[in-house]
Amino acid sequence: MSAPSRPAVHPAAARFFRSPSPASNRLSFPTPRCTVYRGCSLSMNGCGGDPDAPVGACQTRTLPGVSDSESAIGVLKSAVLGLKSDPPRFGSGIIRLEVPIMQQAEAIDWLHAQQTLPRLFFSGRGRRADPGIFFGTGNGGCNGAPGVVSVAGVGSAVFFQRSDPFSRDDWRCIKRFLSEDCPLIRAYGAMRFDARANISSEWKSFGSFYFVVPQVEFDELEGSSMVAINIAWDDTLFWTWDKAVNELQNTMQKISSIFEKLRKEVPKVIILNKYHMPTKASWNFAVKKALQMINAGDSGLVKVVLARSTRVLTDTDIDPIALLACLQAEGHDAYQFCIQPPNSPAFIGNTPEQLFHRRDLNVSSEALAGTRARGGSSAVDFHIEQELLSSSKDNLEFILSICNQVMIEPTVAIRKLHRLQHLYAHLSGKLRSEDDEFDIMSSLHPTPAVCGLPTEKARCFIAHTEMFDRGMYAGPVGWFGGRESEFAVGIRSALVEKGIGALIYAGAGIVEGSNPSSEWMELELKASQFTKLIQHAVPQPCYQELDNMGTIS
Repeated sequence: MSAPSRPAVHPAAARFFRSPSPASNRLSFPTPRCTVYRGCSLSMNGCGGDPDAPVGACQTRTLPGVSDSESAIGVLKSAVLGLKSDPPRFGSGIIRLEVPIMQQAEAIDWLHAQQTLPRLFFSGRGRRADPGIFFGTGNGGCNGAPGVVSVAGVGSAVFFQRSDPFSRDDWRCIKRFLSEDCPLIRAYGAMRFDARANISSEWKSFGSFYFVVPQVEFDELEGSSMVAINIAWDDTLFWTWDKAVNELQNTMQKISSIFEKLRKEVPKVIILNKYHMPTKASWNFAVKKALQMINAGDSGLVKVVLARSTRVLTDTDIDPIALLACLQAEGHDAYQFCIQPPNSPAFIGNTPEQLFHRRDLNVSSEALAGTRARGGSSAVDFHIEQELLSSSKDNLEFILSICNQVMIEPTVAIRKLHRLQHLYAHLSGKLRSEDDEFDIMSSLHPTPAVCGLPTEKARCFIAHTEMFDRGMYAGPVGWFGGRESEFAVGIRSALVEKGIGALIYAGAGIVEGSNPSSEWMELELKASQFTKLIQHAVPQPCYQELDNMGTIS
């Protein structure tokens, strides 16, 4: 494949347009230049611990409240000095210190100010109306405290990462640092869509899975805020208390306590070039191949979800947090997330789809399928909704996306998002024990909505057909807690790479009756939430603000 003409910017970009190596059917991208993060490092890899031995101490200590984040950091620095002079007597443990702030500030604004540290961010759907959907209602173990709206974190108190698929022992290694008594000590992260596939260079630093308990957190609450620190240690992993405290102090020296509210403007970035993997011609071929297998009936394949990776090359770096803030402004019925390990690209997303939510033994999940644009008026929007409900193809896709999860067909409803609307159903049940949490995740991922049916046949078709690495796109993304866990499906996502631009991912379900051109348009529709935000050179208000002026449908 030859490179289309473009300005002489980013010399490394020419490497993007080469053909795949004969030894592999996947396109590999060079590792981005992330020198700004060179001074950061990970702490201890908790996957090396004993999965059968909980840590010796798991504590949350709430300190007196202050008026602003700068004062909170000062209080926490003093508290760390006190802990350093009086270390715990356990050989392993995790301690959280938190300082309430008597005013609400947005976690994403705080995170934007932390430009030199590995970062993470999670915000739940409908966070203003019902923050308990994503982050529960616990606050440092205090009953009746305000719910958490969003969490921003930097640094690594303990991380969990392997190149092998996520296993039960890995899950147990994470859980040994968590406790029902400390509900806000949580491990945030994501997993690959297909852990058995080869990891390409742009996804290498994420491994097969990556979870982290941050060193420093900013928690946005209902009506207030909180700054917290986490200290984790384990002598058996050669990460002692003294080393953990010293690393925390180093991180705290880099924290910017003063931050401004993001204006949530479209980033000042120009797309110099854009190309798709696969091309439209290759997409049509892949869809027709899938339809031949589905229609033949003898292959057993009923549905397969094919995806596309869109490389956008830009004239300057895309700020992943500023872009995420724009997505957050219009994504009140979606999860927003950012996962950025040290020296790595940022995986960001604005996904409407929940994988599962566990609180104690109660677990819930949901199914989304079928995609249409929102209408420009109430009448047009209603007409599109009725067309979606009556579409045999989309109803078939919807039923298939849940049939291996429940035995009773649910009532089909419509979930309306800012730009899109989908068929939707909610499912719920009760676990026999909390140990079933790993089994729930293993059985739900990959969902038929992002892979197909039967799962293994669809996965194999994808592995042999797609010429790029999905990475963590369409994989589980969320957090584990002691009493509660929640994961979304990492769709509507992008990998933002410093010095290069971004990879934007989108997928479409192929079932009997699918049309290649229509499915391609669905990809365009899903990717537009990113491309429409980064194609202008002059800052423009986010679309939610324009909608209020009646200028954009």
